Amino acid sequence: MGILFAGIFSAAGQTSNGVASASVYVPDYSHANDPLPNGLLAWDAEQKTLDATNGQAAARYDFSFTNVSPGLITILSGHGSCSCTTLQMPAMPWIVPAGGTGQFNATVDIAGKTGILFKYAIISTDKGTKNLLLRVNIPPPPPVAPMSEEERARGIAAAKIDRQAVFKGDCVTCHAKNVEGKYGQELFAQVCAVCHEANPRASMVPDLHNLKDPTSEEFWRAWITSGKPGTLMPAFATSQGGPLNDMQISQLAAYLNITIPSHVSPPAK
Repeated sequence: MGILFAGIFSAAGQTSNGVASASVYVPDYSHANDPLPNGLLAWDAEQKTLDATNGQAAARYDFSFTNVSPGLITILSGHGSCSCTTLQMPAMPWIVPAGGTGQFNATVDIAGKTGILFKYAIISTDKGTKNLLLRVNIPPPPPVAPMSEEERARGIAAAKIDRQAVFKGDCVTCHAKNVEGKYGQELFAQVCAVCHEANPRASMVPDLHNLKDPTSEEFWRAWITSGKPGTLMPAFATSQGGPLNDMQISQLAAYLNITIPSHVSPPAK
């Protein structure tokens, strides 16, 4: 419980120099990291689920509570379990009297994410800490409509002029969108399969499973990083205008080296 502090008081409520002093409430932080006992704060819910829609950038949860204890409860802080979860609350410390109520909201950044996410809103009080579970169900993005022959022809023509064109304009949707946080197989499906595994696959796009050159992890890394000048193969490294960072390229090269082993023996030394 907080402490009422008023300096050195006489029986008349005055300091030793005879000047009246107002009481100051000082929160007690000693239990801030303990679990909050039951029977102190009654929540409208201790876990909430939200079904997101395609393109939704954030999931918002509204919480309310009642102080059902016989005394004051002081909320010392509120924060999310990670940087993508933020809480909007009154100024701290937030003093809630017996029988008092309160409301706040939590927001989870879900831009570019899919699947089921679990986050926590962590409420620290002078009586202990409460973790409120936030679940958000994020649907996968809708499938990209297949290109028409006219669209394919325009794309090929643009790539012949500038092989980095696939990372610009309307082409971004298929070739560079939503790659953040993706690695390995998931990244291959997002940026490689769209061309190399297409059905039908364009005749000028190589079949990665039947290359005529010996492959290795270094081979894949070099091709992903810099592409191949004079062809439609773009450079995927951010340093060359592409969408992938060094870690993504390294893991994608390792994935390709494992899943598509070389069918050609390297030349004898």
